[in-house]
Amino acid sequence: MTSEPAPSSDPADAAEVARPEEDAGTEKRVAPLELFFDLVFVFAITQVTARLADHVTWDGMLHGLLILGAIWWAWGAYAWLTNEVDGSRNGVRLAMFGSMAGMLVAALAIPRAFEENAVVFAGAYLVVRALHVALFVTGTVHVDVRTAARTLAPTALLAPVVLLVAVLLDDWALVALWVVALGIDYIGGGLRGIEGWRLSPGHFAERHGLIIIIALGESIFAIGVGAAGLVLDAATIAAGTLGIGVVAVLWATYFDQSTEPIETHLHALRRRDRNTTARDAYSFLHLPMVAGIVLLALGIKKTIEHVGDPLGVIPSAALGGGVALYLAAQVAYRRRVRQPTHPERLVAALACAALVPLLTVVPAIAGLAALAGVCAALYVYELVRGNARAALAS
Repeated sequence: MTSEPAPSSDPADAAEVARPEEDAGTEKRVAPLELFFDLVFVFAITQVTARLADHVTWDGMLHGLLILGAIWWAWGAYAWLTNEVDGSRNGVRLAMFGSMAGMLVAALAIPRAFEENAVVFAGAYLVVRALHVALFVTGTVHVDVRTAARTLAPTALLAPVVLLVAVLLDDWALVALWVVALGIDYIGGGLRGIEGWRLSPGHFAERHGLIIIIALGESIFAIGVGAAGLVLDAATIAAGTLGIGVVAVLWATYFDQSTEPIETHLHALRRRDRNTTARDAYSFLHLPMVAGIVLLALGIKKTIEHVGDPLGVIPSAALGGGVALYLAAQVAYRRRVRQPTHPERLVAALACAALVPLLTVVPAIAGLAALAGVCAALYVYELVRGNARAALAS
């Protein structure tokens, strides 16, 4: 339930609450330029999944997830950017196109981002982050936003520089510097200048919902890639169908609830509280959702490639653990924005995680069928409960 903000003795806070028309005037929706920009992020997610599929080791999993963390933070930075700047301005468009080029180069380097293409990835990442800061400083008329962008600049530029230094190292030293770089981004970027942003809740909710659809599309793409070149026998077709079923349930759990209550809750908050809530709910908690989808895509791809054989430990962990991570993160996200959290989703997440040992010993298609059964049970339960509540309300 949404509650009214508590009174404050801070004159700045009082001024923000007293001017609701200011927030209404800055509300916006996702523009075609943003969707165009997201195309390179789609490719980057595809490249992460491809890298994971080619490096099915624990080191490979760690490297892939670190790369995902880097490109997610870069995309999230541009979600905050386009929430503020006017994308119809020619200068902004040209800079966004430049950022797209940088992100594309980084995505092309992902398959070997910890090997011979490490310099290319880090250099392209630095270009993307530098253009983001420059756009924020020059692309808005609001002094407080410009100040926030300048405050953010040191961490936004230091993180990719650390990645450039990391190319001189190898093994665990290399991984350690990647963790440091992401820590600089997520901790520094998540804390510095947060009070300056002028968030449009409708835009932010819509933008992140669209990126979840894009990520789910990667799972569907993984089905096609896994089946490429295989004989389309009954087992392969069944595996593809089961995979679509799992993805459909994940889509339903996110999109069956309206975002209007979330937007209303964000609108009711003072600016700093609104920004920190959006940071936690979207920039932070949507990352494990996307990571869960990427892991699911890997598990489905390996299942279709080996429908009659048991999955290895890592693909099993990706298949069951990916769905579990997605559902658990979704519960945390809804809790952060003060919405019903659906505890049955936590039960389903635990059930999916508990399936992982089974997936290592039964044929892959049987394991996927068991996972689809858990997802179907969750969907039916929520459908029946929703219908019962609607009947009581009428």
